[in-house]
Amino acid sequence: MKLSVIVPMYNTQNIAKNLRSYCQELDRFIKDYEMIVVNDGSTSNCLEEAKKVTDKRIKIVGYKKNQGKGNAIKYGFNFVKGEYVAFLDSGAEFNAYLLKDFFNLMNKTGADIIVGSKRHPQSKVYYPLTRRIMSRTYQLMNSILFNLNVGDTQVGLKLFKRKVLDGVMPKILVKKFAYDIEILSIANKKGYKIIEAPIKMEYKFGSTIKLNSILSMFIDTLAVFYRLKILKWYD
Repeated sequence: MKLSVIVPMYNTQNIAKNLRSYCQELDRFIKDYEMIVVNDGSTSNCLEEAKKVTDKRIKIVGYKKNQGKGNAIKYGFNFVKGEYVAFLDSGAEFNAYLLKDFFNLMNKTGADIIVGSKRHPQSKVYYPLTRRIMSRTYQLMNSILFNLNVGDTQVGLKLFKRKVLDGVMPKILVKKFAYDIEILSIANKKGYKIIEAPIKMEYKFGSTIKLNSILSMFIDTLAVFYRLKILKWYD
């Protein structure tokens, strides 16, 4: 078994420290893995900082113009070699050791996708009330539009069997905020089994969500619905 971990990076603070921590956490339960760090057009010095981590299992790729986390994930998938693929945010809100529990749950349930969820009853998370309200509103909209039995689509920690993404990634069009719902809705339509898992999340958001970002996410989500339900484009 080989695990490929895609880590999208955009102006991430303490990235060298975070990558070293991820390696230490992964080393505790898996021997064969690679980490693909995708520089999404960062304007800070985080690319130079990331290159200071000399672990041979880390590959740094990317491009000059910022295009969004969804685009970074899709770009990073071009370089994966593993039988399993994880998405892991670069900001160290999550301990990579959680993926051990994701693997155990995948084996136990026969799931094809394990999604970290803030709303799992065993999750231990804290984040501000405004973000809770926005998150719940967005997930309610997703439940209505996509009939997707997932209570939280947006957590930046997910585990996939490679075969799922091989079929899904060529169809992905969303480059920014709604890429999660696009991936999961296509996978759900194809009949793949999705299970939510508990997480522990350390709140590290450094800025407020801008109105144009919320609007962009809303528009992208409606576009996914239109392609999925009206155009049947994903078929």
